[in-house]
Amino acid sequence: MKTALALAALAIAFPAPAQKAALSPAELEAAKAITPALLKSHIRFLSSDLLEGRGPATRGDALTQAYLVSELEGMGLVPGAPGGGWIQKVPLVGIKRTSETPATFASATGAASGTLGDDFVAVSGVQKPEVKLDGAEIVFAGYGIEAPEYGWNDFKDVDVRGKVVLVMNNDPETDPKLFAGKTRLWYGRWDYKYLMAARKGAAGAIIIHTTPSAGYGWQVIQTSWAGEQFELSDDGSPRVLAKMWAREDLAKKLAELGGKNLDTLRAAAEKRDFRPVPLGVKVSIALTSAVTQKESGNVIGLLPGSDPKRSGEAVIYTAHHDHLGIREGAKPGADAIYNGALDNASGVAAMLAVAKAFTRLPKAPARSTYFAFVAAEEQGLLGSELLAKNPPVPAGRIAANVNVDGIGWFGKTAEFVNIGLGKSSLDEPLKAIAAFQGRRLEGDQFPDKGTFYRSDQFSFAKVGVPAAYLKKGTDAIGKPAGFGKEQQAA
Repeated sequence: MKTALALAALAIAFPAPAQKAALSPAELEAAKAITPALLKSHIRFLSSDLLEGRGPATRGDALTQAYLVSELEGMGLVPGAPGGGWIQKVPLVGIKRTSETPATFASATGAASGTLGDDFVAVSGVQKPEVKLDGAEIVFAGYGIEAPEYGWNDFKDVDVRGKVVLVMNNDPETDPKLFAGKTRLWYGRWDYKYLMAARKGAAGAIIIHTTPSAGYGWQVIQTSWAGEQFELSDDGSPRVLAKMWAREDLAKKLAELGGKNLDTLRAAAEKRDFRPVPLGVKVSIALTSAVTQKESGNVIGLLPGSDPKRSGEAVIYTAHHDHLGIREGAKPGADAIYNGALDNASGVAAMLAVAKAFTRLPKAPARSTYFAFVAAEEQGLLGSELLAKNPPVPAGRIAANVNVDGIGWFGKTAEFVNIGLGKSSLDEPLKAIAAFQGRRLEGDQFPDKGTFYRSDQFSFAKVGVPAAYLKKGTDAIGKPAGFGKEQQAA
C-alpha cells in the first residue's frame, strides 16, 4: 500500500502521455523515502496513550496538530492553510445529551416506550439545549429517498411537515438498474436520511436499524451516538429537531401499534409506486443537551508548484488526524483509550511519508501540492467539509484529491483499491500505476457498506473535484484464499 500510494501520488502529479506509468529514475528514487521504519515511528507516536485517542478539541488533538506542523516544517514544506499559517481553524459545536428520559409511543390501541441506548437512540438535531417532540405523528416513509434520476420519490405529495418519518436504512438493492443494486449510494447513508427529512420539513426521523442494512451491529449505534456529537456551526440549512434510531424489534412494535405489519410495509417500499403510510402512532420525547463551542484544526503543508503558469492549480492529499478519544463511563484503571493506530494514524503516517518523498524530488511538480491532515472525520467529515468549501485555491483549479484512511496491515496484496472506481477521471492514471507494479486496480470490495461516502474525499467530490480514496486490497500474497477478506471482516 505504501508504494502504491507514493507512486499514485507521483503519477497524478506527473501525468504521462497516454496514461502510461513511466516514472523517471529520480521519481522512483524519491519514493524510496517511504520506509517501514518511518511509517512505524509515526504510527507509534500518533497512536500512543499520550495522545488519548486524538478526540476532537482535546489535549490529544492539540498535540497531534503540533506534531504534524513540526514534521511538515522540518521536511521543508511551507504553510498551506487558506489565508496563511499551518492550521485552518475548524470551529466545532459540541452537543452532548444530558437527559435519559425514554421516548413514548402511543396509539388508539396501546403504548410503548423506547429506552435510550437499549432499543432506541435519540440526539438533538439542532444546536440548542432543549428539544421537545410532543405527540408528533409517525409516518412510515420507506427509504426516505427522493432521486429524480431514478424516477424515485418515497414522499410523493404527502406533507410530512412537523411529523416524524420512520425510514429504512440503505437504499433499494433488488434491481441492479436502480441505485447500483447492492452497491450502497449516498441515498443509503444515515446522514442523507436526516437531511432529506429536514428538507421535507419533518420534525424528526427514526432510522430502522438492522445489521444487514447498516453493515454493522446495534452496538456501533449505541457507542457512536452516546457521547458528545460535533458539528460545524449552523449555516441555516434545514434540520430535524431529533435524529433517532430504533432497533428492528421496536420498529415492529410501532407498526403493530398502528395496526400494520412492518415486513408488509417494507415490501411495499421496494416499489416506485410506494406512498408514505401514516401509522396512527405519536411520539413524545424531551431531549436536553449541553451545547458548547470548541475548536480543532486542519493542518496543511504546501509544496509550491514549479511552473509559474500552473502553480495556481493544485493537487490535495488528505488523511484525517482525529480518532474517537476516550470511552466514556469506563471504570478506573480500564483501558479506555481508542488509540486509532489503523484509523487513521496509519493514513497520517503514509501521508507524512509521501510528503517527505515529494521533498526529495529534484524538481517539484508543476502544480502546487497540498498535504492536508483534516480534523473531525469521525464526526461526519467535518474538517474536510470545511476545507472543501474554503480551499486554498478555488475548487475549479483543484486537479485531484487523493485520500488515504488506513493502510494495509496483513502483508502485500496482488491489488490495490480505489474506493469509488468509475466516479472520476483518476481511474486511468491509477490503473497505469497498478500495471507498472504488476498489480491490478479494483473498486470497492465491500460495496454494500457505502465506504465512498464515509471518508474525506467525499467532501471534495461534492464540490466537483475528481477524488480517489486509496485502500489496501484483500488478495494477500502467500496467504490462503480468503485470508485478506477474513482479516478485513474481523
